[in-house]
Amino acid sequence: MSSHGSTDEKHAISTTVEKAPAAPEINLTSAGKKAKKAKKEKVVHNAELYAAVQEANINPYSKESFKLYLSVFVAFCCACANGYDGSLMTSIIAMKSYQAVFPVGDTGPTVSAIFSLYTVGAMVGAPFAAVLSDRYGRRIGMFCGGVVINLGMIVISTAMTTPQFIIGRFILGLGIAVMTVAAPAYAIEIAPPHWRGRFAGFYNCGWFGGAIPAAIVTFGTNYMGNNWSWRVPLILQSAACVFVMGAVWFLDESPRFLMANGREEEAIAFLVKYHGNKDPNSALVRLEVEEMREGIKLDGIDKVWWDYRPLFLTHNGRWRMAQVLMISIFGQFSGNGLGYFNTTIFRKLGVTEVPQQLGYNILNQGISAIGALTAVTLTDKMPRRKVLIIGTTLCSFALAANSGLSAVIANQEAERGEGNFDLNYGKGALASYFLFNVIFSFTYTPLQGVIPTEALETTMRAKGLAASGFIVNAVSFINQFATPIALGNIGYKYIFVFVGWDLFEALMWYLFCVESQGRTLEQLNWVYDQPSPVKASMRVDKVVLADDGTVVETAERGV
Repeated sequence: MSSHGSTDEKHAISTTVEKAPAAPEINLTSAGKKAKKAKKEKVVHNAELYAAVQEANINPYSKESFKLYLSVFVAFCCACANGYDGSLMTSIIAMKSYQAVFPVGDTGPTVSAIFSLYTVGAMVGAPFAAVLSDRYGRRIGMFCGGVVINLGMIVISTAMTTPQFIIGRFILGLGIAVMTVAAPAYAIEIAPPHWRGRFAGFYNCGWFGGAIPAAIVTFGTNYMGNNWSWRVPLILQSAACVFVMGAVWFLDESPRFLMANGREEEAIAFLVKYHGNKDPNSALVRLEVEEMREGIKLDGIDKVWWDYRPLFLTHNGRWRMAQVLMISIFGQFSGNGLGYFNTTIFRKLGVTEVPQQLGYNILNQGISAIGALTAVTLTDKMPRRKVLIIGTTLCSFALAANSGLSAVIANQEAERGEGNFDLNYGKGALASYFLFNVIFSFTYTPLQGVIPTEALETTMRAKGLAASGFIVNAVSFINQFATPIALGNIGYKYIFVFVGWDLFEALMWYLFCVESQGRTLEQLNWVYDQPSPVKASMRVDKVVLADDGTVVETAERGV
């Protein structure tokens, strides 16, 4: 596989940058006067990147920065479309007007089919999503996803039979697969390196940007008392998609997609405009361009639609996919899949009135969103490994409290009759369930967008995200098909499964999680090429900062 450009070309970014001074060197042995001016010592994952970022000093309030915010907001709206559906059906299934037309109950195989056909559609759509995103660009991928979702909305909102409703769910899943392959790739590829975590994390918080409006809309329309109670929320599912379909044409294409497709001048122009304060001699721009030239291949696997082999047949690819597999599986199967059936869980804990169930669903989505958004603000500062290990362990503890209290409720109901139990236990079970959702949202929601996109290099990113989407939806299918049956048959005991499983997940994160915070996407190539990427990812640089924040000295790398 050949790298982009000849050897001579790699030493010049463009005509305007060719004569630029070399990137600022950091004195490795300085002491004396510079040491006296030094303010403090700082540990960083890459001293060269840290120095370039400090020198670039991107103005977060510039016109260009606000254009970047708009761009990531459009990607965020793609996640909103997915989150809207995640909260939508748990509310609609509880409506009496819906049950009058589709008498399916709230548990059992038919409910499983209604929920899970959405994920089947997403699994089928994932490979096609990768082709669209790689061949035609991230913007086209988001647009096409919106078209398919609107088609699904028409089918499902006009349904009067269960088969048509289920077909609509399948089409919606196809569309969301296309959107959620293109959007996260776009969000992370346009971000300056030191904003990457917040951009990708904010994208994935779009789940709540859709889930909360869906919960509020269904709460309100439930009082309509007719078929429009459930039709209106289904129609509004297209709102975010319509916005995305119109907005993508005003956005710039991903610079990494441009570089991977031989459009180097456009890629450099993007980086100069948005990452370099319009300065073609910016150290950050020069660093990113050189690394893209070294790391992005013009003949990469993105050019062959069927070729997924490098993801599994190379040391580098296997470690990258290990990160994708773990976040894809653990991010869907840590107990959070119970959220599709919140109203059923609330009923089992003593919340029997539909308005109450829908109100608690809004509350749950709201406090979960607070946890996720808090984590987003810290994503570029917090180490990924520690967050995942500690957060997953705490998820297990919260679920253990919930299942233990639920067991007490079940025993009291067995003795006194259904619905007769100490309400304090019900309140405790609800509180521990809400606590679990806050911890999970803080731990996983931002990193579900960050980890897979950081782990995959540019030419394998769309295919890797498609594989991730397939895995995520396969696990979601298990969740959505098995959970209503399990809750109907064994009730609270099903939650015990996740108590032990989450502890296993925490162990896997400890053994195999590669720390990706603090490096450029291309610098991670070095990490994944090492015999032990986990150990390599923990290596750090030490930099000494002057009073004005500039780097004046670096130390040797260490673990």
